[in-house]
Amino acid sequence: MVPKKLFFTKGVGKHKERLTSFELALRDAGIASQNLVRVSSIFPPQCKIVSRKEGQKYLNDGEVVFAVIAENSTREAHRLCVSSIGVAIPADRNTYGYLSEHHSFGETEEQAGEYAEELAAEMLATTLDVDFNPDTSWDEKKEIYRISNKIVRTSNVTQSAVGDKRGLWTTTIAAAVLILDEK
Repeated sequence: MVPKKLFFTKGVGKHKERLTSFELALRDAGIASQNLVRVSSIFPPQCKIVSRKEGQKYLNDGEVVFAVIAENSTREAHRLCVSSIGVAIPADRNTYGYLSEHHSFGETEEQAGEYAEELAAEMLATTLDVDFNPDTSWDEKKEIYRISNKIVRTSNVTQSAVGDKRGLWTTTIAAAVLILDEK
């Protein structure tokens, strides 16, 4: 049961009911018709990242699907909420990488996305024995990771939204959807 492919997606939903706003965010992300099982944050060895459009071709309605999901909700008018998934992929594709979930209030998509990337990269760096100072800036750490030749890529998918001015629930999600079978 090691996933062969993975795709990233994101969405926003607004509704008077919190659960319905979550459902609408899942619809916006294109994963509402699956039974989602949240899993921890390992990027599988040899896993290929595909586009959302391609990844959705492998999903069936009602299917049990594993995903790493970041979710956030607010019903405060004008409150900025954000959800982000970061990924750090090792240079050695036979080694696992990391995915991270981050959700916060008041951060821009860029801030949240960089933080999620940094979380994933730090987790991977510690397993690969990359020597770094955790107190240095993300830009400095990225350079250390690049020079080490052990971490080949980091990226993120991030969704932000401003709380509805009428007080509706506003939900953001970001997800890494794992694909087990190639159909």
